[in-house]
Amino acid sequence: MITVHHLNNSRSLRILWLLEELGLPYEIKFYQRDPKTMLAPKSLKAIHPLGKSPVITDDDVTVAETGAIIEYLMDRYADGRLLPEKNTPDWLKYKYFLHYAEGTLMPPLLMKLVFNRIETAPMPFFIKPIAKKISQRTKSFFIQPNIDTNLDFLESELSKTLWFAGSELTAADIQMSFPLEAASARGGANSGRYPKIQALLDRIHARPAYQRALERGGEFKLG
Repeated sequence: MITVHHLNNSRSLRILWLLEELGLPYEIKFYQRDPKTMLAPKSLKAIHPLGKSPVITDDDVTVAETGAIIEYLMDRYADGRLLPEKNTPDWLKYKYFLHYAEGTLMPPLLMKLVFNRIETAPMPFFIKPIAKKISQRTKSFFIQPNIDTNLDFLESELSKTLWFAGSELTAADIQMSFPLEAASARGGANSGRYPKIQALLDRIHARPAYQRALERGGEFKLG
């Protein structure tokens, strides 16, 4: 039996969604973030030394890292579902976006989250205006332009195909969903400049398997 070690408001929702799309039986073990630090509880380290989610256990196999979990599940259980035909242009795009999601798109979105929190973090009053100015300038001149470049690229890609690797949903779209949610919440993807990205998120949210994942996994809201 597959067990998903699921942290609230985290990347592990993608694994629940994938399992629902594939129609695989699974169990969930729930973990809650610390409300002050927003970090995962130390109990996750009993499953994997880094103490991060998602992690799955499948009988005696433990797999961490979203992309690795997706590839493991697709290789072992998908039987060709949610995959383009191999050795085609869509297959290459599938592989690209499976790795692009966390390798390229997510880092500047995470940086923006960190710098947003710097501006509201407790600190001595005489340091706060300096820290705030450094944070704002870093976001304005480096982080947000990087995010905008990526969103422009994704909007262009979605003008060519309905999903990232062709006309049908693939596991690459599931992998892409979390950074796109983050981009909508704090990266400007919901500004009106990116209707294709927002339409993709609407299609994702409307899928019955996604809704079942939310029902089983609990509230999902990124700030």
